[in-house]
Amino acid sequence: MVNADDSAMTFPVFDHSLLKNRWAIAPADNDVIARMVRVHGVPEVVAHMLAARSIAADGALSFLNPRLATDLPNPSALRDMDAMAGYVADAIIAGRHIGIFADFDVDGATSAAILTRFLRQLGAPEPALYIPDRQAEGYGPNINAMMTLKGQGATLVLMADCGTTAFDVLAQAKQAGIDVVIFDHHEAEATLPDAAFVINPKRQDDSSNLRMLAACGVCFMACIAINRALRQREYFVNGRAEPVLKDMLDLVALGTVCDMVPMTGPNRLLTKAGFIQMAQWKNIGLKALCDVAGQKATPSPELAGFTLGPRINAGSRVHQSDLGARLLACDDPEEATRIAWVLEDCNDRRRSLQAEMLASAVRKVADNGLDTHNLIFVSDPDWHVGLNGLVAGQLKEKFGKPACVATFLPGMNSEMEGRGSGRSVAGVNMASALIAARHAGHLVKGGGHAMAGGFTFAPDSETALRSFLSEHAAQQVAGGAVAIGNEEIADGIVTLKAVQVAAVKLLEDAVGPFGVDHPEPQFIIQSVRIRNAGVVGKDHVRCFLSDWQGGSSFKGIAWRALSSPLGQAMMAASPDDLYHVLAEFRINHWQGVDKVDVVIKDMIKAVNATGQAHYPVSATNTG
Repeated sequence: MVNADDSAMTFPVFDHSLLKNRWAIAPADNDVIARMVRVHGVPEVVAHMLAARSIAADGALSFLNPRLATDLPNPSALRDMDAMAGYVADAIIAGRHIGIFADFDVDGATSAAILTRFLRQLGAPEPALYIPDRQAEGYGPNINAMMTLKGQGATLVLMADCGTTAFDVLAQAKQAGIDVVIFDHHEAEATLPDAAFVINPKRQDDSSNLRMLAACGVCFMACIAINRALRQREYFVNGRAEPVLKDMLDLVALGTVCDMVPMTGPNRLLTKAGFIQMAQWKNIGLKALCDVAGQKATPSPELAGFTLGPRINAGSRVHQSDLGARLLACDDPEEATRIAWVLEDCNDRRRSLQAEMLASAVRKVADNGLDTHNLIFVSDPDWHVGLNGLVAGQLKEKFGKPACVATFLPGMNSEMEGRGSGRSVAGVNMASALIAARHAGHLVKGGGHAMAGGFTFAPDSETALRSFLSEHAAQQVAGGAVAIGNEEIADGIVTLKAVQVAAVKLLEDAVGPFGVDHPEPQFIIQSVRIRNAGVVGKDHVRCFLSDWQGGSSFKGIAWRALSSPLGQAMMAASPDDLYHVLAEFRINHWQGVDKVDVVIKDMIKAVNATGQAHYPVSATNTG
């Protein structure tokens, strides 16, 4: 680790990497690091990372070992939560028939399943479920859906992962005699819709400091509050058992990871506890999904993000929107297996369609020079609306900029409308841009959260909308002094000899889970040699890394790097070349032995053309 003065450290900045990125070292306080190491026994490499992420020395142990019993926030902190809990508890006691309306993504599906399982365990009538069709209905509630739920007997609708900006629809629902309680986490305006209750940590009058929660987290908090209200009303008497709320944490973890909300505060706790719960495989639907996918891995954010999430989402992308929620709420093993196989087939079709759509979108970006814009916006009437968000996410990753993808299809009134999804990068709030565009008259509706959003627009307003969003992104970047797509923040500088199995295990097991605002730790490894580079699979580059002075070798891999300057440099490296490497660490469990593997993200030549050290590092650095 680099040593510096007594207070905040000052680190060199690394420019001109092979991937044209600028590396900066997250500053940290030496005194905080020293205290973590001395008092709590935290390895220095981990202590630096925690200090750089604003974890106080005295808070290190609770951060590394959070507990539900002591660290879960009180649901009452959320605005109107207690009043809502009493209202819904009274509705349950009165035997009112409750309906559930939820968004069609993973957050919506997990939220719907949490509410369904909760009501089922309470002995309430089986709730009517409505998940809108992505293509025919689009995001959010519509009056036809509300009237369908009413026709199924529901007089109270619990709405999850949407509704905060559905002013017109909820006004119509109220006129039709339908009470609505909203559990949401999308950006709210100063005015709220006319619902019985709006439970949303992003309400402008909410002071809970729980803005990081996904809708599934809000729903879980609501279940705790409603359960508490029922207990106060002596609902659990004469042998009636209380719901086992902890059993639903696996759904909270899944929805939280897949919705890309900040992995901070209670989200880390809920996700960590959720994957421990998932490993018991009590949820028959999740087990069936893994069995059908041939996946036997230990539950983790990777399993959620790359195996479970895409399959749960796949049904809604090919016109079967309710399959994910039904699977996650299912208690019948045969039915769960049947739905899981349908979702597997949907996912296969989704992959093929997505590959074609991405190729078309990339061509549009190249042909029109859109990669020079502050926000990339592409559209095509032949694209599949259910894949807008996925392709927008891929464009964001490829170009390092916010991206919106839209297509056109008939709306609820049979007139053509544009429907799009956006995905953003740090420093640009997508929801803020979409809400501003709606207020400016460029959108029919639009909203979301910082990293993702959805919107609807009139086809003839596309040109103005494209310009508005690009300009809004530029203003956000200028206002926040954030450069898009060209800076990587490292958690410290280490030498290879300082990379120990115990420290990496602590990073994996205790500092995680990782996600938005709490990214996977990455470090600059100074002065290493690249040896025996070769191609693995289609386009991955594998090698061995050793310290410039020799010593033990580490396996390294750069994923999908063969055609990039990074991969080409690795393939051409000679044993005499020295590089600084930006990397993440992984534990490789092989034949009972744990070793550290290095995931190579980027490199910079450590010695320039004249033989002088490039970005010299102090000789006192110890890792």
